[in-house]
Amino acid sequence: MSHYVAAKHGVVGLMRSLAIELAPHGIRVNCVVPGAVRTPMGVNAAMDGYLEEFPDAGRAFSALLDVDMVEPGDVSEVVVWLASDAARHVTGVALPVDAGVLLR
Repeated sequence: MSHYVAAKHGVVGLMRSLAIELAPHGIRVNCVVPGAVRTPMGVNAAMDGYLEEFPDAGRAFSALLDVDMVEPGDVSEVVVWLASDAARHVTGVALPVDAGVLLR
């Protein structure tokens, strides 16, 4: 998992740098940080095997809200909001869409 975590941190750092560089041009830069999402990446035999081998990881992925996984449409709605005028003053944000997983 180290390589995956390092890559995610790299993307967040790039987003923050670009938000600073592009703000004078009126360009907003944000990223969405989904937790466990019901997609082929999150629901497959390899993930099942990983969670069997490392049960503590499964607890780390568990949501605070009463859902087992975030639905893809929930993430899409956040992306649409960030791209809308309603979020015109939002830049440099790593926005979790994870039902509270990040708080664990």
